[in-house]
Amino acid sequence: MSSFPGSPRLLKGGIALVNPQSSNVELVIPLQYNPDTLTRTLQPGNTGNDGNFNPEALRFTGPPAETYKLEAEIDATDKLELADTNTVEVGIQPILSALETLLYPKSSHLISNNTLAQFGTIEISPIESSLILFIWNKNRIVPVQITEFSITEEAFDINLNPIRAKLNLGMRVLTVDDLGFDHKGGSLYINYHNAKENLAKMYTSGTLSDLGINSI
Repeated sequence: MSSFPGSPRLLKGGIALVNPQSSNVELVIPLQYNPDTLTRTLQPGNTGNDGNFNPEALRFTGPPAETYKLEAEIDATDKLELADTNTVEVGIQPILSALETLLYPKSSHLISNNTLAQFGTIEISPIESSLILFIWNKNRIVPVQITEFSITEEAFDINLNPIRAKLNLGMRVLTVDDLGFDHKGGSLYINYHNAKENLAKMYTSGTLSDLGINSI
């Protein structure tokens, strides 16, 4: 008789960085604890109207503007109990810094741009950053731009290293309108879009009688 396999593996949401040219995964940051809530907001991508007749009101100009918001917790307790070297030395600063640097250009790029400026280069084009993906199961892998980021550090060790914190993260989904169809992020967005449509097909439609009417 086979033994009981135990509890199923808990999947975690998180963020991955991908090189947009090579598609190589550069960094994966799983959330330590999945947040209890995930807030999503969608704003339709159509022209709307001002109360007057508008022949474009039922025509979509593109995908909706979609945003995600979540609050995540980070705690060093488990690693401190295991005497993890990095955690003992600097607390949870490594993961906080990994998340924070999603908003920073690389320091090497800043130094390089400064050098070019000193040599009289008039225009310096910003270097394309890594593609940020928010991953929340296989049907939600979306390219995003960080729009809101705040950290509340709640506890510290004797060296004032943070050992517990709450992270508030806001993200805007990047669509093919932002990235184009040939960009790695654009193709991932189309996959995300297709996944929504496939899930919608699994829904069984109700009837007008469910709404208390027989016809429209």
